[in-house]
Parts: sequence; C-alpha cells; structure tokens
Amino acid sequence: MKRKRENAEIETVARTKSPKHNKNNAEGANIHLTNLDLGINTAISKMDTRLLADYVAQRTKRFGDELGVVELEDLLIPESAILDTKEWDQDRLAANLPDFLIYCAQQNQKSTDLSQAPANLGSPHTLVLTSAALRAADLSRQVLRGESKVLRKFQTKEATVAKLFAKHIKLKDATAFVKKKRMNIGVGTPTRIIDLLEERQWKLHAQDVRLTDCLPGALKLESLERVIIDTSFMDRKNRSIFDMKETQRPLMQLLNRDELKSRYATAGSPIKLIFY
Repeated sequence: MKRKRENAEIETVARTKSPKHNKNNAEGANIHLTNLDLGINTAISKMDTRLLADYVAQRTKRFGDELGVVELEDLLIPESAILDTKEWDQDRLAANLPDFLIYCAQQNQKSTDLSQAPANLGSPHTLVLTSAALRAADLSRQVLRGESKVLRKFQTKEATVAKLFAKHIKLKDATAFVKKKRMNIGVGTPTRIIDLLEERQWKLHAQDVRLTDCLPGALKLESLERVIIDTSFMDRKNRSIFDMKETQRPLMQLLNRDELKSRYATAGSPIKLIFY
C-alpha cells in the first residue's frame, strides 16, 4: 500500500501538460523527494517508464521556452527507450552503482559482460552521464572515501573505465586517450562526451576563427548498449542534472543524436536509457 501511495503522489506532480503550458506551471510541477542526508532525490527510483518519460518532457519544456511545439516534441524521449528499474530497491548512491549496473545488465540476455570491452577502440558498451566533473570523478575513481572502487570494479587490463570529463583534462589529451583505449565504460559530462563524438575543424579567417567542418570524433557509439543518467544525485544546491540549463540542454542534445535515437526502439541492437 505504501508503494502504491508513493507512486500516486509522484504521478500527481509528474504528469506533464501540453508544450503550450506556461513557465509557472512547469516550475510548479517540480518533483523532489530529497534525502538531504544521502544527497539524492528518492522520487526517481519510484518512477516507472511512463513517469520517467513525463519527467524528462517536463524538464525539457522548462528550459525550452524559445522552442516551438514541434521542436519540443522532437526532443522528447520515447517511453520505450527507458529501462524500468523501479523494482531495484537499494538507495541510488555512488557506492551502489556497480550493483545497479549488474542488475541492469541482467535484464538483457544478450548483454556484454560488464568487465569486457568491445574490440573497437573508443567504443564503450556503457556510458554514465553526470552533472559535473567532480561527480564523474567520484564514480570512476579507484577508491571513494576508502570504501569502494565504484565503477573501477569493472576495469581490467583489457577494459578501461574511461574518465570523459573536462576538469583538469584537456580535450586534445582526452581525444588521444580515447583513440588508443579499448573501453567498457565511459563516465563523464554530456558536453565533454559530445566534444569527443565530434572532431571540429577550424580555420583562421581575417577577423576570427570559424568552424569549417565537423567530422566523427574519437568516441564511437556502435557498441553502446546502455546510457546511465545520474538523475538521483543532488549537488550542494539540491540540483540534479535535469535541474540546470547548462547540464540539461547538452544532455538532451546528446540523447537526441541520430546515432542514439535511431536505436532506441530497434530489435537488433537497442540502446536503453537508464535513470539512476
């Protein structure tokens, strides 16, 4: 009964309206059941795929005031792309992420072993998207507060858990790293991952520097099976990756790339979006 009551309460505030609804309504529909001690929004773990799709739509519309109805609709994520994980009952903390990944991999019988890397360089089977470089570092580092290897648990000599974020790592260095590594899991921010997916070419003109071409980058997506979105985590200002325009917009830009979106509903090699 408690679970049904919680779901009913979440559904009441999560249900989205037409893209024409005003900004005040979008702000009023904010969904936060924040556990301040743990630093997470516990509402995320209680949402099924429909509520998560509604949640993403709500946040997209909140930061898309300048977009038309058709443009907003094009950015929405289909419910079929989302893996239902509400039955996983542990707190969605950094230390529990390895067990969560194992649970998600078990939902697909064709899933690649988490400790194995695809043969192609720079082609992970799992991407973990976070709101900030510091959070990405916490999830990918060898030891977190002396307690856990977190995602490094899945690293081997033949499979690298790659740090894909901008803090203290220059783009050219990250590009060179990705080009020479077999990786099973990439952890980073949406902006840096987009940068690694695209090799931008610039040319010096008389007055400025202009972008002349955009080629495929070092990071490849052909082996990708899942995208983990670090949604429950709240920063010191109680903001998640969906609560800040500077993280939500690049996130939606990444999730709507053709090479991802075209595989959300495919039977052969689908990509699942997973909200942690």
